[in-house]
Amino acid sequence: MPQINKSRARNAEPGAPTDLSRLRITLTVFFALDGFIFAGWVVRIPAIKEQTGASASTLGLALLGVSAGAVVTMMLTGRLCRRYGSHQVTVVCAVLLSLSVSLPPLTHSALALGLVLLLFGAAYGSLNVAFNSAAVDLVNALRRPVMPSFHAAFSLGGMTGAGLGALVAGALSPVRHLLGLTLIGLLVTALAGRALLRVQPPAPPHDTPHGKSAPRRLDARTRGLVLTFGLIALCTAYGEGALADWSALHLEQDLRVTPGVAAVGYSCFALAMTVGRLTGTILLERLGQTRTLVSGGATAAVGMLLGALAPSLWAALLGFVITGLGLANLFPVAVERAGTLAGPDGVAIASTLGYGGMLLGPPAIGFMADWFSLPAALTSVAVLAATAAAISFATRRAATR
Repeated sequence: MPQINKSRARNAEPGAPTDLSRLRITLTVFFALDGFIFAGWVVRIPAIKEQTGASASTLGLALLGVSAGAVVTMMLTGRLCRRYGSHQVTVVCAVLLSLSVSLPPLTHSALALGLVLLLFGAAYGSLNVAFNSAAVDLVNALRRPVMPSFHAAFSLGGMTGAGLGALVAGALSPVRHLLGLTLIGLLVTALAGRALLRVQPPAPPHDTPHGKSAPRRLDARTRGLVLTFGLIALCTAYGEGALADWSALHLEQDLRVTPGVAAVGYSCFALAMTVGRLTGTILLERLGQTRTLVSGGATAAVGMLLGALAPSLWAALLGFVITGLGLANLFPVAVERAGTLAGPDGVAIASTLGYGGMLLGPPAIGFMADWFSLPAALTSVAVLAATAAAISFATRRAATR
């Protein structure tokens, strides 16, 4: 009997195996919810573009609101996490995201859409910083490179949200569809948030996985490494944002498919991201971070050239799949490594730079689409994916010291 009581006492302590497992499940739910809501929004972009009468360039500027709102609030969210705790901030931001997704279909001009997307982007970016900070702490406590599994949940949520959007595109208006996402988001947040607030964050470990040193102060060398991983995240997020914002429009406009079929493009991309991230832990354990980053960037570059320039639907979908597999683990590895190096400050810096890629992507692709064509504009994703691979290779020695 005394032995049983000791076991219960151990499990009741913050950071005990039972607490870590419960925390991992709960954070996974929030990652999935984030992807589900975001994908539900992006598959309705063509319909909202038609509703607002926006051109490709003005739509790009309106879509800039998502990334602008995210980037502006990310550093603030890092400070809020340090003051109130990443778990509490995660719950609040999930509520705000669920509410704000219902606003875009209520707009009838590009200006109004852009203003509404500022709110949506602020909630989206803040939620990402909050649960990524919580996930980095958990990864270090578990001492395994499981960060890709959380982002796999995001991708699975995105695939589900995009698939649902494809099914209801012809049956439900954007207003009813996105209002439904609001109700689902609030319900899931009420259930998962209660569980998250009951679990205390794991205590910072003395050592991080693989013998690396614990998070340290942001001296010049550490800040340089964090910025390097943030730049990799930027190149990756540019590609993810491009596929989210422009893949459906590319298939519908350039390959002449129906809106329902066009929504499948992002679903294929999200499925590939999910598969790549589900296998990410094994890949990292076998190849290491540098080889994973280099091979992923090169694969994504090849895939995006096919997805952007292919003359047929099936070839374009194959290109999206290859791109998703290549990009899958770049962002989670970059953010996790930055967080391991510099704690919450590292997560905030890398996330801000990463979502700066989404800030750059929508208007850049919109303007390039007007100047040249949308397929030509999408090849910029391949250029930045190759750049991420080159940076990872060039800094391989400094990043492992």
